[in-house]
Amino acid sequence: MRATLERAHLLKSLTHVHRVVERRNTIPILSNVLIRSDGSALNLKATDLDIEVTEQVPAMVEQGGATTIPAHMLHDIVRKLPEGAQVVLETNSDGATLTLSAGRSRFSLQILPEADFPDITAGAFTHSFTLKAGELKRLIDRTQFAISTEETRYYLNGIYLHSVEGPDGAMLRAVATDGHRLAQAEIPAPEGSTGIPGVIVPRKTVSEIQRLIEDGDEAVKIELSDAKIRFTFQTVVLTSKLIDGTFPDYGRVIPQNNDKSLHVDRQEFAAAVDRVSTVSSERGRAVKLSLQPGKLTLSVNNPDSGSATEELVVEYDADALDIGFNSRYLLDIAAQLETETAEFMLADPGSPTLVRDIGEARTLYVLMPMRV
Repeated sequence: MRATLERAHLLKSLTHVHRVVERRNTIPILSNVLIRSDGSALNLKATDLDIEVTEQVPAMVEQGGATTIPAHMLHDIVRKLPEGAQVVLETNSDGATLTLSAGRSRFSLQILPEADFPDITAGAFTHSFTLKAGELKRLIDRTQFAISTEETRYYLNGIYLHSVEGPDGAMLRAVATDGHRLAQAEIPAPEGSTGIPGVIVPRKTVSEIQRLIEDGDEAVKIELSDAKIRFTFQTVVLTSKLIDGTFPDYGRVIPQNNDKSLHVDRQEFAAAVDRVSTVSSERGRAVKLSLQPGKLTLSVNNPDSGSATEELVVEYDADALDIGFNSRYLLDIAAQLETETAEFMLADPGSPTLVRDIGEARTLYVLMPMRV
């Protein structure tokens, strides 16, 4: 194999594919990136056996072929090469090394045979649809923070993607929950997405998709089956295994009859929560919300460090109510809201609270209270 290509093109692609490679591997081939040259392109592929990312890079191919090179080392080398450099990749006759040349720099790298490299993409996809990258990013951004990191509840370690019938027709909905908070976002269902099986997209896959989205208007093709999902961008293809589990019936925890309505300036509220929570304990992070008509008092009482209170003028005309929340969760939700005014629908100190943007029905958040 011998191919020449621009350093910038190679670095961009290596940045995309090397991220899925784990730093520590007991299987040596999984530390490598597969490079295959043919025609006028170089194809790069990396995998951790759960996710596989492939990308095509324009190159001048003098001799076709394929090999595998340590992914993180190759990325570091190319990153440190001078801008504008032409990179030449050539396998040596000994079959055990590859030479990388750029200007006066020359590296000889250990390689492993292409035949050892695993392929996880086998199998047919039963459903396929296309949507704008910006819409996919919105679904992810609005829900990702609520994904559980508790490995024992593995079925919560991702975003539940499924289609639903709503008042405005078919919708593509994303839901994530960790048992303490729940986030739900939806968009009008793209053609071909109605009736898809409900699938749980793993947390690591979600993070990689976020990083791959660069142009919001770009079309992203999504293919899925019961076991795998594939995202095709312009030059990048990400294939991932799905979480094999049953997502809980989240509809049961979304409150329907909360009758106490609180309207508060989102930025003022977030800033006040942030200030008073400065004295909260690392373990508890509890902040108390005391509601009275027209007024909200936020307070934190930490026996080890002190206390703090702050008052806000709000729209609230129901009965007085004291309720506690984890301040970190309040800030996470406030960061996802988009309008100036946040709406809290409350019931009592022990019941879940519904949070959403005023006039925005396609995104909602549910937060479980704390004892304070």
